[in-house]
Amino acid sequence: MKQNLALFDLDNTLLAGDSDYNWSLFLIEQGLLDATTHHERNEQFYLDYKNGNLDIYKFLEFQLKPLSEHSMQTLNDLHAKYMDTVIRPMMTKKAQDLVNKHQAQGDLCLVITATNSFVTRPIAQAYGIANLIGTDPEMVNGAYTGGVAGVPSFQEGKVTRLNQWLAERGQALADFDVSYFYSDSHNDLPLMKLVTNPVAVDADATLTAYAEQQGWPHISLR
Repeated sequence: MKQNLALFDLDNTLLAGDSDYNWSLFLIEQGLLDATTHHERNEQFYLDYKNGNLDIYKFLEFQLKPLSEHSMQTLNDLHAKYMDTVIRPMMTKKAQDLVNKHQAQGDLCLVITATNSFVTRPIAQAYGIANLIGTDPEMVNGAYTGGVAGVPSFQEGKVTRLNQWLAERGQALADFDVSYFYSDSHNDLPLMKLVTNPVAVDADATLTAYAEQQGWPHISLR
């Protein structure tokens, strides 16, 4: 039997909230970032993302810098606390049921997110999904530099990164008769247009309008 492919966006799709945006708020609450300057820039970047005009490299320079300022042990301890206090309350039963359904069908499941892989890998694993494509923070000698490694998995970058990931497995998107992509954001339209079964999830206004036009299903995981 041929395997199907199930792709899941993370923030505001599987999660009832944004793990990137809330990571910054969490670091502010922990006293590790200056509240005034960081909160203001975080809000502006989040607005730019929602409006579809985010400068991904400027954002990543801002978002990845804190990773370079702490040891891996400190970061992992912080993330464990972040998972318990912020992320688990955002994980919904409907989202877990959807993941479980695809896994029960034997589908190849993958979380594909613009958010960096340090923040998102433990979240994907908490949903029981082993495969993750996130924007990868650069590491040198076991420490984060604050830079980016490779192509950010954002907008068309998600298509590039998915194709690279599949190629490493000796596969291509065309090999799957059925491919799903669940997302809330118009930023994901480049990849949604390529799968056989795009599904809008609690979608923004732009994606909602496009999905209605195309006759795509629109579901809620909240």
